[in-house]
Amino acid sequence: MADQMTLVAIFGTEADARSAVEDAEKSGIAKSDIHMHSEAGRLGTTTEEEHRDQGFMGWLKSLFGNNDQEYERYQTAVTGGRTIVAIDTTEDRMERAADLLDRHNPLSVNAEPASSGAAVSRAASAQASVPRTASAQTGGPASSPGNQTGSIPVVEEDINVGKRTFIRGGVRVYSRVVEEPFSEDVHLRDEEAYVQREPADRPVKAGEVRAGNEVIEVKEYAEEPVVEKRARVVEDVYVGKNVNERTETVQDKVRHTEVDVQPLQQERASRSSSPGSIEDLDYRRHFQENYGNAGGNYDTYAPAYQYGESLARDPRFQGRKFSDVEPDVRSEYQTKYPGGSWEKMKDSVRYGWDRVTGKA
Repeated sequence: MADQMTLVAIFGTEADARSAVEDAEKSGIAKSDIHMHSEAGRLGTTTEEEHRDQGFMGWLKSLFGNNDQEYERYQTAVTGGRTIVAIDTTEDRMERAADLLDRHNPLSVNAEPASSGAAVSRAASAQASVPRTASAQTGGPASSPGNQTGSIPVVEEDINVGKRTFIRGGVRVYSRVVEEPFSEDVHLRDEEAYVQREPADRPVKAGEVRAGNEVIEVKEYAEEPVVEKRARVVEDVYVGKNVNERTETVQDKVRHTEVDVQPLQQERASRSSSPGSIEDLDYRRHFQENYGNAGGNYDTYAPAYQYGESLARDPRFQGRKFSDVEPDVRSEYQTKYPGGSWEKMKDSVRYGWDRVTGKA
């Protein structure tokens, strides 16, 4: 969890302070984390009950702990007609809160007023960030560190896997009536009556003379198209959804702090192989037997013997064979002794190693 901090700023006017408070609320900072105080004792977004026991300035003093000089600067600024705004935040969000306050003309409590009586200049030192310790919140003494010289917090992350429902897609079905043009040819028949007169000059035939009146009627018939529409269901559209269940493997990483404790061994390499010691005499004997005829100097080989002895005592190489560590120590030796040749000194290093490990 991030350390809790309280960011304190001084404003020349109450309007600037209230503007900063409103901006802080709009940015998502909780009202209970915002405090405003002026010489008249007016509190902004917090209630007087919150600081009833010790008052706002008493609460502010508890934030600074034993730093009376810093507290007195803010106290002087407030009693001089300024307005103070404090925001409770965390260390990782402090920069964001400080930038927010900077936008509303904070004053520097460290700057001296100009001779003309103008307001003190604005500066980044207008804010003070104060860690919120136990003594800052309750007024009691903070816990004593005792004889501790350092500490490493052991942090372990927990992971909770849950599930939530979200809309991944779907269908929306609309129905509407659409009119489309229709055309078809229909053959129709029309009748038309006619009267035809033809001149004649012939004798009357039997039956042509009728005793009474006679009426002949001819009716005309015509055809017209008749449209009949019938509705038929040609398709059914069903809307629904199928529910499938699946198992998904969630893979992530959780972090935790691992603390390795390694004892520091006494470094005796320089003492054990000091001139005249048993080790030094043994190294000189080994030198004479292996390099004496080559015309070399023992002082040239002495660092190699001591280097092999220090490697054998190094916790990094405990329990390992010299052949296993040789690739690593070769480059280390050449870095430590740039003028030396590993191939030339390797046997001396190996002898110093074997003497410590009990193989010499």
